[in-house]
Amino acid sequence: MRALVILAKRELQSFFDSLVAYIMLAAFLGFSGFFTWLYGSDVFLRNQADLQTFFGIAYWTLFFFIPALTMKMLADERKSGTIELLFTKPISDWQIVCGKFLACLSLILIALLCTLPYYITVWKLGPVDHGSVLCGYLGLILMSSAYISIGIYASSVTNNQIVAFLVSLFAGMFFHILLDMISKNFTGTAGELISYLSVSSHYDSISRGVIDSKDIIYFLSLIFMSLFLSEVSLAKQK
Repeated sequence: MRALVILAKRELQSFFDSLVAYIMLAAFLGFSGFFTWLYGSDVFLRNQADLQTFFGIAYWTLFFFIPALTMKMLADERKSGTIELLFTKPISDWQIVCGKFLACLSLILIALLCTLPYYITVWKLGPVDHGSVLCGYLGLILMSSAYISIGIYASSVTNNQIVAFLVSLFAGMFFHILLDMISKNFTGTAGELISYLSVSSHYDSISRGVIDSKDIIYFLSLIFMSLFLSEVSLAKQK
């Protein structure tokens, strides 16, 4: 456990040392802030004290940012040869994968914490459904965790960061967009099954304030499966 925490801290520090964290935070806050407060269907135009606009923007912003965040996690280690140094340390493949995962998730959590002033501001403007807001944040965290785990797997199968980015992005598009579109062309059990596999259907349910065990199980299963495949990929490299 101690080795896992040390690895996660090292990876998180590397984000800030390379300016990746600052660029990601500035871009995320810039996009979400602009569309939440200034453009189109912003909070003031909606005339409702909620953060649905922010959650809708963050849903897409994080979707594109996470592949860029995870593409170097293991691909860069393989290309530079530092992955062999990790293999010599008293740390398991599972701890390596989880350490990378926790580092990326920590940066996403920092980004979301930076948006708390949005919540406080809306709270000052009118009565807020606090449960709905908390569920919205929970939905973003679960969605981000799923795509981080997919991104780490994509990074584990190649030593090229661009390839890792594209694999992660296209895999994300499959869960994020395509499954939802395909499910609309089917009815009955087939349509329900395809819809269940879509990330968007589970995220929409949670962001509306409905916490269902099937949604939590879905995200946890997707996260575990992706991290498990990443561990298997690392084991093969040994």
